[in-house]
Amino acid sequence: MNIPNILTSIRILMIPVLVVVYYLPWEGRYHTCAIIFALAAITDWLDGFLARKLNQTTPFGAFFDPVADKLMVSIALVLLVASYSNPLLTIASAVIVGREIVISALREWMAEMGKRASVAVSYIGKLKTTMQMLAIFILLGSRPDSVIAHVGEAVLIAAAGLTLWSMYIYLKAAWPELRSKESVEK
Repeated sequence: MNIPNILTSIRILMIPVLVVVYYLPWEGRYHTCAIIFALAAITDWLDGFLARKLNQTTPFGAFFDPVADKLMVSIALVLLVASYSNPLLTIASAVIVGREIVISALREWMAEMGKRASVAVSYIGKLKTTMQMLAIFILLGSRPDSVIAHVGEAVLIAAAGLTLWSMYIYLKAAWPELRSKESVEK
């Protein structure tokens, strides 16, 4: 166990804390949830930075880090969808979670084909991630009926648009392999 893997594990442990705090009958829960989510986002960046800087990349970290990210984002979105009762927020959340499932499956399949680099993380993917993290931070930190929550909803909808765009880029890159008869035979 190295520092980056410990940070990833802490991020996983923050998920049940986020859920419990979110449902506490306490006005401070909104800001506390936003802080928990922000800390998780910071540990996501920090564990990757330290793994590269300290040359502590491991197979465990390579697997667990994206799992931790997807779990934190997905569970936060589920909490928000349950509270906000907003069809656009629900659709945006479904797009984000659905894209993660599609791209994870695509990456796994492309790795089996020996073509994982064809679906490497793109600039649009990083921008999408930044916008969705910002949107979730704003939404978790706001009462659902507040003006700032509407800003968070707009940012999440924009993030969903980038999500679709990044999925298109990944699928376009993988399309030759998806259509290849050779791929079916392997």
